[in-house]
Amino acid sequence: MKKVIAIAVAAMLTLGFSATSAVAGGYGKQKVVYHLNYDNPKRQKGMLRNINNHIKAVGADKLDLRVVMHGKGYTLLEAANTDLELQNSIISLKDKGVKFQLCANTIRGKKLDENKLFGFDPAKDKVPSGVAEIAHLQKKGFAYIRP
Repeated sequence: MKKVIAIAVAAMLTLGFSATSAVAGGYGKQKVVYHLNYDNPKRQKGMLRNINNHIKAVGADKLDLRVVMHGKGYTLLEAANTDLELQNSIISLKDKGVKFQLCANTIRGKKLDENKLFGFDPAKDKVPSGVAEIAHLQKKGFAYIRP
């Protein structure tokens, strides 16, 4: 029996499994980009719940998670100006390390006032192109999710 267990452990290590990945919730480190380009408050709030569930399952310390917004995705930050629940969700996620990034093309094209987007810091949160940023992150090994 000891020999069977030793062989199983050796096989798991050879295949890249750790002790924590063999049990529920042991996902290991993850890099993930959530894609937001729609104006649907219900879906946007659902996406934030998905992100919270993702963090609970993996652990904030094991996640590099980005929300890349372009097109109508900016409306999440715009709506948060008057929605306290949305503000709290965004602040809570940022406190857990989630980065909310917005496309400079969208800002320019929609003539957005960067000061009127909740929690937006142009120096840290603006990316030149939303779609190019997503492709760049995927090339760096980020998993793509569009809820």
